[in-house]
Amino acid sequence: MDSLFDAPAYRPLADRMRPRTLAEFTGQDQAAGPHSLLRRMLQRDSLQSLLFYGPPGTGKTTLAQIIAHMTRSHFVPVNAVSSGVPELRRLIAEAQATRAAGQGRTIVFIDEIHRFNKAQQDVLLPYVENGTIILIGATTENPFFEINSPLLSRLKILRLERLQTAQIEAILQRALTDRVNGLGAERLTLEPAALHMLADVAQGDARSALNLLEQAALMVPEGETEITAASLQDILGTAFRRYDKKGDAHYDIVSAFIKSMRGSDPDAAIHYLARMLEGGEDLRFIARRLVICAAEDVGMADPQALVVANAAAQAADFVGLPEAQLLLSEAVLYVATAPKSNTATTAIAAARADVRRRDCGDVPDHLRDAHYGGAARLGHGTGYRYPHDYPHAWVDQQYLPDALRGTRYYHPKGEGYEARFRRDGDEGEN
Repeated sequence: MDSLFDAPAYRPLADRMRPRTLAEFTGQDQAAGPHSLLRRMLQRDSLQSLLFYGPPGTGKTTLAQIIAHMTRSHFVPVNAVSSGVPELRRLIAEAQATRAAGQGRTIVFIDEIHRFNKAQQDVLLPYVENGTIILIGATTENPFFEINSPLLSRLKILRLERLQTAQIEAILQRALTDRVNGLGAERLTLEPAALHMLADVAQGDARSALNLLEQAALMVPEGETEITAASLQDILGTAFRRYDKKGDAHYDIVSAFIKSMRGSDPDAAIHYLARMLEGGEDLRFIARRLVICAAEDVGMADPQALVVANAAAQAADFVGLPEAQLLLSEAVLYVATAPKSNTATTAIAAARADVRRRDCGDVPDHLRDAHYGGAARLGHGTGYRYPHDYPHAWVDQQYLPDALRGTRYYHPKGEGYEARFRRDGDEGEN
């Protein structure tokens, strides 16, 4: 008699639709296409240990499984979150026994390999080196930050890119028509607007797109077969935008934010500000980057930019969200549209370089502190001319040490407020 426990295990649509061959594998021509290094490795049966680096849902696990099938290797999946050194040593011992018995290679696939600590990564080194195992690691994080250099040097890095909207649409259409593994038996269709909406909100993540499609299919009223854009609204709600505050997205978006302000593109700068706000980025972090950009990239071309940025930073911290977005938006637009000069950056860099690398000499006597007892007998302060005693509060006198006389650190550019400070010899500055 059949029982509940005899029922076949449920498999999500995204798992059922995994490509089984490289021909079915979508959207990664550079990493796995016909002219890729990986294809040449497989054709020549010279597979090396690999590291797949890319966003979620781009096929890292699937590609590892395809490789194992093509090479007829034993495939051992390991999750870095739940595995430790003892399990690794056991897997390596089994791989050694398999190899010694002439039963083929073992591919150890470690998902989220960036979560392994140094000791765990070091365990793998000699066995990757001597070929006991073929290691395939997968990570969403920058491997140059997260993987130990000795292990990284033994891996060929293959970057998997976020899938394009058209590629996601093709994957969704295939799932709708596949009668064996997909939803073909249900004869569902996707309204064109709904198809584009699903593909767009998935943000290049095929697994996410298929999960959303499966949810949408469950919500189709009985007797109907079309999934419409209107019916998707209840499922999608507010479209999520992936933003990992500790991952690559954090650094990439912040980098784009700063470069957009530096490049005087207010629309792009506001876009990246919005992405950080939607992703829950720390307001103080955003404000710090804004203040730094105001000094580094606007600088003396409009000194008011630093005042505006700092005021916005303090006010945003004071009022909090949602109102803080208005303060940050105003300051970002000011910084993005202000004239630009990096002379504050180059001046302090050049001055510090001299201080670090050469003997800069003593402070001239006439500039030394003359307020303590005995200073006058040492000649400190003697000959100092007080600028406010002269027209326009300026008098020609030496301020730099003797060793640096004539040195120029500040070279004003011809932009905005700073143009008034240009001197002879600054014509070549831009």
